[in-house]
This record gives sequence, C-alpha cells and structure tokens, in this order.
Amino acid sequence: MSTMTLEEIQQDSIAMSVAHALQLANREAVAHGADPANWMITISADASQPPTWWRIHYGPRDYVLRRGGDLTVTVDAATGHVEQVVRGQ
Repeated sequence: MSTMTLEEIQQDSIAMSVAHALQLANREAVAHGADPANWMITISADASQPPTWWRIHYGPRDYVLRRGGDLTVTVDAATGHVEQVVRGQ
C-alpha cells in the first residue's frame, strides 16, 4: 500500500470537504464540553441536503449498554457554517 502525500490528499475534493467539516465540528464539540480525542467519531453525508453537508457524530467509545451523551454536529463545508448541534439524551 502506498502512502499518500499531502498534495495528493488536497487534490481530493471530498477528502478536503470532510476535513473542513471535521475541523468545524471539533471546534463546536469543544464549545459544548466534549473532547473529540475521547469520543468515537463517525462521519456521514447528510442525504437530505446538498453534497457538502456532513453529519459528524461524537459518541462514547464504550457505547455497549450505554444510552445518551452523544453529540451530533451538522456542517455545511461549502459555507463553513455549523447548521445544527444535537445533544443526545
């Protein structure tokens, strides 16, 4: 498996869109008291929105038999705007 260079990654518009959205979501997560380094992070496209909208979910690493405490941040990477922040119950 070859190692990608930073220049190659920067040529991938989806990778850069996800990276931008993650950076914005991490900032929002910290503002809501969550340390992204301690959470399991999943990223998905928001299918009901434009292709630059990403849903970043921060959940506990020990999620088995655990309920609540999640944080979901929806970001429009094209505009650099956090569209929604939802705290789990």
